[in-house]
Amino acid sequence: MDQYSYIKMINFILAEKLRPEDVGSSVECPWSDEKYLRPVDEKMQNWLTFDFEDYAEEISRKKQKDSSAMNNENVTISHSELTRLQNALKEALKRNEELEFHNKRAQKAIENLLKNPLDEEDEKGTVSAKTPRDDESYFTSYSHYAIHQEMLCDEVRTLSYRDAIEKNSSAIRDKVVLDLGCGTGILSLFASRAGAKQVISVDQSEIIFQAMDIARRNGFKDIKFLKGRIEEVALKEKVDVIVSEWMGYFLLFEGMLDSVIYARDHYLAQGGVLLPNRCTISLVGSGDVERHRERISFWEEVYGFDMSSMKDDVLREASVEVCPPESILTEPNTIADFNLMTVDTNCYSFSYNFNLRILRSGSLTSLVGYFDTFFDLPTCPVKFSTGPQATPTHWKQVIFFLPTPLPVTSGDTISGTFKCQRNPQCTRSLLINIHLQDQELQYDFM
Repeated sequence: MDQYSYIKMINFILAEKLRPEDVGSSVECPWSDEKYLRPVDEKMQNWLTFDFEDYAEEISRKKQKDSSAMNNENVTISHSELTRLQNALKEALKRNEELEFHNKRAQKAIENLLKNPLDEEDEKGTVSAKTPRDDESYFTSYSHYAIHQEMLCDEVRTLSYRDAIEKNSSAIRDKVVLDLGCGTGILSLFASRAGAKQVISVDQSEIIFQAMDIARRNGFKDIKFLKGRIEEVALKEKVDVIVSEWMGYFLLFEGMLDSVIYARDHYLAQGGVLLPNRCTISLVGSGDVERHRERISFWEEVYGFDMSSMKDDVLREASVEVCPPESILTEPNTIADFNLMTVDTNCYSFSYNFNLRILRSGSLTSLVGYFDTFFDLPTCPVKFSTGPQATPTHWKQVIFFLPTPLPVTSGDTISGTFKCQRNPQCTRSLLINIHLQDQELQYDFM
């Protein structure tokens, strides 16, 4: 029985509400229908991630050991007594394995705490510290096909990952690869096609069941799927490569970098590879007067009424949209540079004194944030940008509108301070503060 047949069997048993003897008395395999790949009972999903193959091997090893210990002496017992003893043994072994697992996790947690003590607030402020229930809405949003279709249709994103993996196959071949937040499994397929010895694909959302079917339909049998948060699942060995498409709007929105850091610290082998391995955040000035009029000035007169009291709320909300490249008035300024092999979860809080040199005179209407991603590999380095001068991606750009347009002159420089931090009310969101020409501007990025 393979992994897919096991999943079908579990869902068949739950759907038909069968007793153990009903399953044991069946001559044919009644769960072959593809519909049994879909989960039936949310409360019983732990059965879907049970590694029955490893369990069977463990039972076999224990049986061999017990057989040797008996010095070939035969004991005659009834079939019912044998069945009872086997079931009792299975339950005992299962309880023992669970105790060993939790004991190892507790020991590891104590060791990590002794080596790297954390303040209580530091622990609370990360995505890794959230409970599955706290994160339920986040992962549910990734269960619908539409968001995955949008990402797959983003050729800049998808082809960059494909090239980074397949054009650097020497870094993948015969290696164990972890695909963190696998979604439909496209990166897992690339890694498997590049020659990975094994791919471990982890995702908490329901889309992982589609990923299983996609892998099976395309003949990839070396991909092992685990449903759950990386902070909750347990990998038995370290991996050689971690690949993840974790970036959110403005790079840090959604806070998935926390999970990448957790996976890196717990599961990446010494000398392992992280894809991507570096990201930067940049700021540039835009002079899109028409767009400012549509979004901000609009409220000053609406069908003859003054609704300008709405402007504060509109301004406070950072906007995700494509900035026309022809509206750019300044040179860009990189305000953050993250080495993902060394960065920690404090990276969400940073401050930078920026300087933007004016390229042409006009009215500055917004500051525009975007990120660049790098796969610094020896054979074929790959990078892509989400900036306004590059091919648009599904990440677009983040627009921080100014209250009123600011006149600027070519050759001048505008300076200010950009501060970013987590939203304490929602660790996947950001709070932005920009100080520009005696103005203190605050933005929520929810």
